[in-house]
Amino acid sequence: MKSSKFYLIVGMLLGSVYVTNGQERTNRKTVVIDPGHGGIDSGATAVNGLQEKDVVFKITMEVIRLNRELYNDTLELYSTRYSDTLISLGDRTKLARSLKPDAFVSIHCNQAVRKTAQGVEVYFDGYDKKSETLARLFSQGLNEKLGFRTRGVKHGNFQVLRETPKLPSVLLELGFLSNWEEAEYTGKETSISGKAVLIIETLTTFLYDD
Repeated sequence: MKSSKFYLIVGMLLGSVYVTNGQERTNRKTVVIDPGHGGIDSGATAVNGLQEKDVVFKITMEVIRLNRELYNDTLELYSTRYSDTLISLGDRTKLARSLKPDAFVSIHCNQAVRKTAQGVEVYFDGYDKKSETLARLFSQGLNEKLGFRTRGVKHGNFQVLRETPKLPSVLLELGFLSNWEEAEYTGKETSISGKAVLIIETLTTFLYDD
């Protein structure tokens, strides 16, 4: 991932938001965003000290902010946590099922012993075709629009996916905090906003475009 390409495309994405600002949608689609970890569970810790729980929370809050301020609330969004709090996986999926959303997105960052490991991964429940479609849209967008190397779309036996079986559900691993280059990008505001825009645009395409 080259920084010049990354920042150029993020700038283009943020600029494109204003084009859609005048569009209003009726019968809004509902999405639950799940920022992983929280509280005493920090998740992965980056080589520069950045913590996964903070990164994914910032991305989620940016998704909510941009959807409200620049996308005219195109999506009806809910988060499984609104502060640095540890919420059990069972409670996260219970919330998702009770809201009966049109999609569920769990956000994470990766970590590996091998410091050269890079790229994004997208997981879905292997039994759900709509989840697979959404996962492939995310993988394609992260690669083509934000310049991330893609490590593939994969079946994931994660609790948050197993327990949300009747709706399109994906788990995003947005880069390796154990890699210096990706850890450096991850902490930048441009990176946070770029990923947030990509999430909104992918969900909008999936939920509204026939």
